[in-house]
Amino acid sequence: MLSVNEKGLEIAEEMMDWAEELKVKTIELKNDAHVIDCGVNVSGSYDAGLMFTDICMGGLCTTGISVHKVGDIPLAFIDVTTDHPAISCLGAQKAGWQISVDKFFAMGSGPSRALSLKPKHTYERIQYEDEHDHTVIALESNAIPDEKVMQFIADECNVPVENTIALVAPTASIVGSVQVSGRVVETGIFKLNELGFDTTQIVSGTGTAPIAPVVKDDLKAMGCTNDSVIYYGSIVLTTRGFDEELFKQVPSSTSSDYGKPFFKTFKDAGYDFYKIDANIFAPAEMTVNDLDTGKTYHAGHLNAEVIMESYGISGI
Repeated sequence: MLSVNEKGLEIAEEMMDWAEELKVKTIELKNDAHVIDCGVNVSGSYDAGLMFTDICMGGLCTTGISVHKVGDIPLAFIDVTTDHPAISCLGAQKAGWQISVDKFFAMGSGPSRALSLKPKHTYERIQYEDEHDHTVIALESNAIPDEKVMQFIADECNVPVENTIALVAPTASIVGSVQVSGRVVETGIFKLNELGFDTTQIVSGTGTAPIAPVVKDDLKAMGCTNDSVIYYGSIVLTTRGFDEELFKQVPSSTSSDYGKPFFKTFKDAGYDFYKIDANIFAPAEMTVNDLDTGKTYHAGHLNAEVIMESYGISGI
């Protein structure tokens, strides 16, 4: 059986070995748990962002960075490919675990979810469980988790705390921007799962999205990074069991909240996520190759205008 924790651990250990080169910092806590700071008190890097993404996907992917133009503006893009979409995206990468211990709060992604089964129904749908004596979690936060937080994660995963590693990056950081755009395929897989499609029938997935420029404010960074996928994320899926009526509901343009930068949508909703149409959290466009028929379909479109407004890029 594929172990996302085993593969994620290999990448995390490599990050610790190359911490200086990656511009990250390894912290050993008093209870022997390890935290890799990828942007809280360090700058982080593009390479660290790619490895953060790789760990989020349980090592079942390949990632890279390229440069493409949006209009006349060159921007960095992340490219993501996985041949195990259901496991890597829903079984690991999905931000499906709210970590809340005392004053610490973060959304948890990555291999640890497969040991803690957060949420359990996801793993029942994709028929996957992991077994390993080490665990790795990715946290989107601007604070370093302490011993109590790491003990909580270890207990939920049923592993010794000294075998627990957490990667941490704020949204408003280089690694934060990279890893959110690195969810471009996952947003499509998640949307299909929510629509009732059997995602184990998706054979492979690949996608690309611009990496949002880093802004100083975490709230505005949350808006820019989400817009990268919502308005300029492209994915290509190879699948069986194509359902035209279902698949055409995937692109973000089907949402009633589509059309303006996400930060404005969030502000108009009184900063309440539950007042935002969940259909907005999806890639801008999708191409599907149906292996059953050999036909290929496309839905959605890119929106350079909203991306430029969201990023606030100005000429010099």
